[in-house]
Amino acid sequence: MRKLFYIACMLCAIHIANAQELNCTVTVNSELIEGTNKEVFETLKTAIQEYMSQNRWTNMTYAEHEKIECNLLLVVKKVEETLYTCEMTLQSRRPVYGTTYTTPLLNFKDNNFVFNYQEYDRIEYQQNQFTTNLTAMLAYYCYLIIGHDQDSFQRLGGTPYFQQCEAIVQACQTASMDQTEQKGWTAFDSNRNRYAIINNLLDEAFKKYRNFYYEYHRLGLDEMAANVTNGRARIAEGMTVLKDAYRSRPATYIINTFLDAKADELTDIFAKGTDKEKKTVYDILTDIDPTRQNTYDRIMQ
Repeated sequence: MRKLFYIACMLCAIHIANAQELNCTVTVNSELIEGTNKEVFETLKTAIQEYMSQNRWTNMTYAEHEKIECNLLLVVKKVEETLYTCEMTLQSRRPVYGTTYTTPLLNFKDNNFVFNYQEYDRIEYQQNQFTTNLTAMLAYYCYLIIGHDQDSFQRLGGTPYFQQCEAIVQACQTASMDQTEQKGWTAFDSNRNRYAIINNLLDEAFKKYRNFYYEYHRLGLDEMAANVTNGRARIAEGMTVLKDAYRSRPATYIINTFLDAKADELTDIFAKGTDKEKKTVYDILTDIDPTRQNTYDRIMQ
C-alpha cells in the first residue's frame, strides 16, 4: 500500500483490495511464571502472531514487502488457572521515502492486558461481535496500528480504522467478562488506557494534531531525502500544535503516545538544526514532556 500511496501522490492512483496488512513479530516472556507448562506460552505466541498477521483487516492490498512491520511483546506476570495477567508493549514503524530508515509510529504499553486463555483455544475475530477479551484487544491494536500508518500517509486517513477501535471499545464496555478484564475499556479507570487513546484520536479537538501527524511524516520526514533543511523546517513549524494541545488539555494521553514513539527521533533531527529551530523545539519538548529532559538536552549540545 505504501508503494501505491507514493504513486498516488504523483499520479492520483487508487487503492485496490485484499491482502493481509501486518507483519507482526510476537514475543511472549514468561520468566516470572514458575512451575507451569511452558509450552502453553509458545502456543499462545504462535496463535497471536497468526491472528494478527494472517487476518485481513481492511479492503486494501499490501504486497509482502509493503506490510506494516510491528512487534508485540507480552510479559506474563501472573497465571491463575486460565486467567493471564500481562503487560503488553506494541511497536510499529514505516519506511521513510527515499531512504533505508524506518520511523516509529507507535510505542505503546498496555499495563492491563488481562484475558482468559486455554492452550489451543481458537483466537478468531468476528467483526461487530464480542467473542473473548483477547481477540478484542488484539483486534483493537491491529486497527490502531493500521490507523496510525494511514494517518502518516494521508490526512485523517486512519479515521475508518480508529472508528473500528471505537466500536470494539463500545462492545467491550457492555460485554460479559471478568472484572479484571474490563480494565482498559472504560472511561473512568484511567486516562491512559485503550478507551482514552481512541477517544482522543476521534475527538474534533485533536484534528489539528492528526493533521500535524500527517505533515510530520509526509511533508517532513518523506521530504528529507530530497531536502533535509525543508523537511526539518516543516516539522519545527508544526511543533506548536503539540504545545497548544498540551496546554488546552494537560492530561491528554495522545501527546504522550506521540512522544513515546518520537522523542529520540525528534532529538536526532533537531540536534542538526539551526540555532532557532533547536531553541524552539527544545523549549516546546521540555515544557510538554519534562520527564525526558535528559534526552532533549542532546538537541542543545
